[in-house]
Amino acid sequence: MFSIFKSDPTKKLRKEYDAKVEQGMQAQRKGDIKSYAMLSAEAEKIWSEIEVLEAKKSK
Repeated sequence: MFSIFKSDPTKKLRKEYDAKVEQGMQAQRKGDIKSYAMLSAEAEKIWSEIEVLEAKKSK
């Protein structure tokens, strides 16, 4: 009944994912490859969480 008031958890995760990708890109541009690799790994982890949530949502 009140499902319109529930927030979408994937929306928040997508914002976090976009922020990590952006931070990683900036680190790569500065030549900080170690930080780029770390941020990319975090972004991939967030993306896998998004995929799991979307898979559950579509069932």
